[in-house]
Amino acid sequence: MPKAIVCRELGSPESLRLEQFASVPLKPGQVRVAVRAAGINFPDILMAAGEYQLKPELPFTPGMEAAGDVSEIAGDVPGIAVGDRVIVKLRHGGYANEVVVTPAQLTSLPSTFDYAEGATFLAAHGTAHHALVDRGQIGAGEVLLVHGAGGGVGLAAVEIGKLLGATVIAAASSEEKLAVAKARGADHGVLYGAEPFKDAIKRLTDGKGADVVFDPVGGDIFEQSLRCINWGARLLVIGFTGGIGVAKTNLVLIKGASVLGVRAGEAARRDPKIGEARIAQLLVWAEAGKIRPNVSHRLPLADVAAAMRLLTERRAIGRVALTMG
Repeated sequence: MPKAIVCRELGSPESLRLEQFASVPLKPGQVRVAVRAAGINFPDILMAAGEYQLKPELPFTPGMEAAGDVSEIAGDVPGIAVGDRVIVKLRHGGYANEVVVTPAQLTSLPSTFDYAEGATFLAAHGTAHHALVDRGQIGAGEVLLVHGAGGGVGLAAVEIGKLLGATVIAAASSEEKLAVAKARGADHGVLYGAEPFKDAIKRLTDGKGADVVFDPVGGDIFEQSLRCINWGARLLVIGFTGGIGVAKTNLVLIKGASVLGVRAGEAARRDPKIGEARIAQLLVWAEAGKIRPNVSHRLPLADVAAAMRLLTERRAIGRVALTMG
C-alpha cells in the first residue's frame, strides 16, 4: 500500500506521522503519479502548524510540489502518457508515494533535472520569476539586493536576476551560503553581522543604493533595507521568516519607492496566462542549463520532521527534498 505523511493535529513537524493509505480509483480525465521526490517549502511547515493562509481540513497531507512518473491515466488525456517524467503542482498532498491529479497540475520534468531537483523547482523559481519580472519589473543594469540568498527562493532570485541583466548583491548568514550564491551568479556577497548591510550596499553601489530588494526574511532586514535603496526602488515582500517588518512611510516617500507583495501561486490562479508564461520561460532556461535548484539535503519520506528542521534552523543551502525510495 502507498504511504503518506499525515497531519492529524496542528503543531510542530514532530507531530506529523507516516501512514499507509488505499489507492483510490481514477475518475475520467485524472492522472495517477508515482511520486519519486517531494520538495520541502516553508508554507508546508506553516500549514502543518495552522499558521498559513490556506488551512486545509484535518487530516491532510502537506506538500506543495513533487516529481515522479505517470503510472495511470483514466480516459483520453492528450499530451500525457504512462511513463512520462513530470513535476506535480499542488496546494497540499505531495508528501506521499502517489498522488491523483488533473493534467493541468502537471509539467514536464526538464531533461537536465533528477526527481529531487524537479520537486524543488517551480515553487522557488516561480516565486522569484514572478517577483522580479511581473512585480519588480527589473531591468538590465539595475542593482538587485537578494536577502536570504542561501535559501531556495533566494538562490533562485540570484540566478534569475543575473539572467535578466541585473547586478546582483547576495546577502546571507554564512560564508558557505555566499559561496554558493556567487557560484550561481551573484556579483557581490554581504555577510550579515560583518557590517551593517545597509552600509555595505551603499558602499557597493557608490552611495546610490539598490533598485530592487528581494526580501523573503522580513523583520529588521526589511526595515533596514528601506535605508539603502535608490530612487524609485521596488521592495518585494516574499515572506516573513524573520518576522513581520514595518515600513517607515517617510522613507518610502522620500525615495519614491514601492513596496510590493508577491504571491506567485495566487497570481497564476487569478490569471492563468501569467503562470503559463512563467513556466514556459523557466523550462527554457532549465533545459539550457541556466537555472537549477541547489538541493543540499535529500532525506527519506519518514524523516520529514528532520527535513523540515533543516529549513527552520537555517541549515539548508537552497532546497531540501524528501525521497520515496
